[in-house]
Amino acid sequence: MIVLGLSCYYHDAGAALVRDGKLIAAAEEERFTRQKHDFGFPKHAVDYCLREGGITIAEVDHVGFYEKPLVKFNRILETILDYWPRTYRPWLTAIPLWLGHRLRIGREIQDKLGTDKEILYTQHHLSHAASAFLVSPFEEAAIITADGVGEWTTTAWGVGRGVDIDMRQELRFPHSVGLLFSAITAYLGFQVNDAEWKVMGLAPYGQPKYLDKFREVVDVKDDGSIRLNLRYFAHPYSTERTISRDWERLFGQPQRDPETELGDFHRDVAHSGQKIVEEIMVKMARHVRRETGMSNVCLAGGVGLNCVANWRILQESGFSNIFIQPAAGDSGGALGTAFYIYNTVLKRPREFRMDHALWGPQFSDTEIKTVLDRAEAVYELLDDETELLERTARMIAEGVVVGWFQGRLEFGPRALGARSLLADPRNPKMKDIINAKVKFREAFRPFAPAVLREHVHEYFEVPVGMNMPFMLLVPKVRPDKRAILPAITHQDGTGRVQTVTEAVNGRYYRLIRAFHRLTGVPVVVNTSFNVRGEPIVCTPQDAYRTFVNTGIDALVIGNFVVTQKTSRVDYEAGMKRSVELEKGLRTAEKATVR
Repeated sequence: MIVLGLSCYYHDAGAALVRDGKLIAAAEEERFTRQKHDFGFPKHAVDYCLREGGITIAEVDHVGFYEKPLVKFNRILETILDYWPRTYRPWLTAIPLWLGHRLRIGREIQDKLGTDKEILYTQHHLSHAASAFLVSPFEEAAIITADGVGEWTTTAWGVGRGVDIDMRQELRFPHSVGLLFSAITAYLGFQVNDAEWKVMGLAPYGQPKYLDKFREVVDVKDDGSIRLNLRYFAHPYSTERTISRDWERLFGQPQRDPETELGDFHRDVAHSGQKIVEEIMVKMARHVRRETGMSNVCLAGGVGLNCVANWRILQESGFSNIFIQPAAGDSGGALGTAFYIYNTVLKRPREFRMDHALWGPQFSDTEIKTVLDRAEAVYELLDDETELLERTARMIAEGVVVGWFQGRLEFGPRALGARSLLADPRNPKMKDIINAKVKFREAFRPFAPAVLREHVHEYFEVPVGMNMPFMLLVPKVRPDKRAILPAITHQDGTGRVQTVTEAVNGRYYRLIRAFHRLTGVPVVVNTSFNVRGEPIVCTPQDAYRTFVNTGIDALVIGNFVVTQKTSRVDYEAGMKRSVELEKGLRTAEKATVR
């Protein structure tokens, strides 16, 4: 039995292929098109999944789509009518779009796939719930989903048992914790649906000075349900803005223009906004824990990527265990609808547990060599893995920023040791070096630690051997280790941890082990192999281009090591291009209709 799951047309298009209950492949369309957050039909992702499975579309038994378009259209129509005439512009955008193709999404998907198979639709938040629970290690668990909006639902909770999912309560549009965080993101001048983690990164530099104003903006109930004070929001009637002028009057400053200097005011707003979102999620989790009595919880939806809130849920809600799959946002809806059809609709037993994110394409040394030769790159081939890893570990220990390109591409927004930039966590200047010369991004942005799982408790305030494979939890760095790990210790003393095991990612584990033998530290800096405004690299071509156009010092790609560049890096031009790419995201975002 083969099921193809799809997500597209709104945010982060993706595809996932399930065969006989096991995940075969999953990928986001952006990795292939190089258009960040590409929301178009995931043609390239589908082609890859079918190729990885060694099948054609004719051999697929069921095709699933991650939400119900007609229900979403109903919500859009009702919202336009409720807020008329302020919704005149959304009307001009939405109605032609829906009448043009979104009301016939099923037929369009069939045409693009070249099949007449019936398209099965899964409610948006049910797709999120399935993407978390059905691939989790739990036979039963509470489930919480939270994002901007699906059809009508913005937040929901329920229970999963075996192959069954029972969603019991929901919060409906326009009241949304995801859209609240989007409003905070926009107010601070960051890109909505892309840069929410900038708010998380900036928050520790501020103080909770504006919590009273946020309590005017949102009423938080004891059960974590919320009511937005809609006078401060524009999302029900505008595709151009998320906040109203009243929001700006309440906080006393206009929305920040991108690329202008961040001040104490912005840091304090980020801190206060992050805290109110954490409060909402913790209260909700406590309520769900009381109502279900369960010890396990699964999270999904875009808010599930708020790793600071996730950690507080685990620490403060009463749940003993937490699971969040790596593509918690919309791309993960493809994963969810595929497993929902296979397990819940068809009543097939669960055969799969997601313990890694490596579900994308990989490339042989022959393919890599062809790319390097065409680029006239100067490289070394190190067939002996021990020599390759020891060489790479030495480079990292000597202050070299290494582009690490190995094995299958990650599914989801985090680089987890397949398409990563690696560096020495002991170097106090490393964060600034990577931000300025490689990533071309803001200086406050932190970097994550990748640590050998058996040593995680020695460096972070977590239980012995705690598993955190997807970089979605943020514990404290132990106080006595913070001076040893300045490059990954954030302003508040935390680190967004990834634990690494040999069973899941062997070569990556062995590299960190080699660094550990050399330095005594079982931790490396891990950040995504890309620049601001671009998706994570997918192909050898992407990797080499990024290497030669940034301050990355060395490229370790397959068994090849590249340390020489054909020309001097123009950092000013790199920054300019990154800013332009990010501006392009803003334009693309306006083309979508929530």
